[in-house]
Amino acid sequence: MGRVVSVKEDLASRRRHTTLYRESFDGSDLVSARLPSLRFTRCSFRGADLRHATLDGCRFKLCDFRGADLRGASLRGVLLAGCELAGADFRAVDLTAARLGRVLTGASTHGLTDATGIRLDNAVLRDIELDQVVGWPVAR
Repeated sequence: MGRVVSVKEDLASRRRHTTLYRESFDGSDLVSARLPSLRFTRCSFRGADLRHATLDGCRFKLCDFRGADLRGASLRGVLLAGCELAGADFRAVDLTAARLGRVLTGASTHGLTDATGIRLDNAVLRDIELDQVVGWPVAR
């Protein structure tokens, strides 16, 4: 029998630009994970521990991060489109050149990124782009 591969090891071993669709990482331990610019569509990270993870260049479309802990993570150049970020902890996160926005769904009330209740204390927000983000707590 082979060794059991953790979720963190599995994601880190994926090829750059691999797309993951409708996968659940709810409650996963992804502390200090280093992901190779993966693409996530309709994936769930509810309550996941992503502290100090390196997610640079990853793309998240219609993903759920409610209650996720991303303290100290690097999200440089990341795309968060139509994502649910309500209550996520983004303290001390590096969001340099990140894009947060919407996904065209055909209904104006759907496909918006919701940042209601997000914590951004000490986050790096240099060159961030916001497009119709609901509940963004920092005036730009």
